[in-house]
Amino acid sequence: MDNLKITVYQGYLFWENIDKNLQNISLRLSNIREKTNLIILPEMFNTGFTMNAAELAEPMDGKTMQWMKKTAEKFDAVVTGSLVINADGKYYNRLIWMRPDGSYEHYDKRHLFALGKEHNTYTAGHDRLIVELNGWRICPVICYDLRFPVFLRNIPDNEYDLLIVVANWPEKRALHWRTLIPARAVENQSYVIGVNRVGHDGNEVYHSGDSTCIDPNGNVVYYKRDEEDVYTFSIIGDEVAKARRALPFLKDADKFELL
Repeated sequence: MDNLKITVYQGYLFWENIDKNLQNISLRLSNIREKTNLIILPEMFNTGFTMNAAELAEPMDGKTMQWMKKTAEKFDAVVTGSLVINADGKYYNRLIWMRPDGSYEHYDKRHLFALGKEHNTYTAGHDRLIVELNGWRICPVICYDLRFPVFLRNIPDNEYDLLIVVANWPEKRALHWRTLIPARAVENQSYVIGVNRVGHDGNEVYHSGDSTCIDPNGNVVYYKRDEEDVYTFSIIGDEVAKARRALPFLKDADKFELL
């Protein structure tokens, strides 16, 4: 695998204001001064973590999808993050993997946050998504999915080298976030990148960000707390291979199937 240039956006999200969020993110991304392969945005990056899907959900050809397409083309990079989608009469917390040529994949959040009544509004997805970029196998998931290691387990024929978690993870449970991301990296011998938002949302819940990148050995590559940040860094393909070669734990893992 080639090394991969990643740009993360840890941003303040304007509550339920799609136009303002897209304008602000475009402004922040304009500060990128080097070639990047992948731009990662938080969960529900255009609205904040809202249950007001009836008013805010967009179709798959809506303004945010068009914005993602234009942004991916502008930077010649994949753009990913989740938004509220209305499809087939149902609402989804849907992650989009938008390529520069306008083609895309999507993943619907499997684990809906019952504590926040997300399951009363949104329809859960089922299968995880594995995408390829510059030789990397990448598994993008959404926020609460981080708590479920069986779903995220590296298994043969569905293996990944990089796990991405886009989130609106509150500061009051930031210790859990900072614990679980390194755990997922070490147990799956992969890079893990978590991209969170900052600031208060419309329910006065504070988010401290704590966006981070952890390598397959548990080392911190990037970390930022409390402040907005647009930051580009590289992850190293050889580090994944070296970790798995030196400590071949994955081959000893239990075999199972998700229902």
